[in-house]
Amino acid sequence: MAKPLDYHTIHEIFTRFHAAEPEPKGELEHVNAYTLLVAVALSAQATDAGVNKATRGLFAKVDTPQAMLELGEDGLIAHIKTIGLYRNKAKNVMKLSRILVDDYDGQVPSSRAALQALPGVGRKTANVVLNMWWGLPAQAVDTHIFRVGNRTRIAPGKTVDAVERAIEDNVPAEFQRHAHHWLILHGRYHCKARKPMCPTCLIRDLCPFEEKTQ
Repeated sequence: MAKPLDYHTIHEIFTRFHAAEPEPKGELEHVNAYTLLVAVALSAQATDAGVNKATRGLFAKVDTPQAMLELGEDGLIAHIKTIGLYRNKAKNVMKLSRILVDDYDGQVPSSRAALQALPGVGRKTANVVLNMWWGLPAQAVDTHIFRVGNRTRIAPGKTVDAVERAIEDNVPAEFQRHAHHWLILHGRYHCKARKPMCPTCLIRDLCPFEEKTQ
């Protein structure tokens, strides 16, 4: 496994990310913690744009677990059937909504363990909610972050969990809160999987990726 970049290089990389986008935002549309949780759960193996298109009408009507239960599974499916795996996702949303109503007074819990105990909510989903809603320095590693972490050697790792730990270990504390958003956006729009846009990359001179495009 490749060694991570040194502290000063990583600090400079995130200094540049911060200068370019001081307050990076997640791209999933939501109105509160509950709709964020639902949006992230629906986004597994789907694009943020596709989820947003499906949930705009849904969240205009439904923004609490109780309202979701009243809508019903068939009503939810009518809104999200353009999203992959929609039937299974609908079942999980209904189950987690019932748990939130019965066990949490309709509120979304703010602990990773409680979130991960909800149907259809894994560590990545929990970390997104913890970061985007409560502002905690939780690192949700998706395919973009996994790729960027390894290519740049900011956070090399053979597994998602290893990359998550590497971000926590290697990224300076002052950049932890927004680290995963900067890395996701960099992977989505610049450090793309098939043809990274190295010529216009903000950190080209600091990146050790050997297969840079010209």
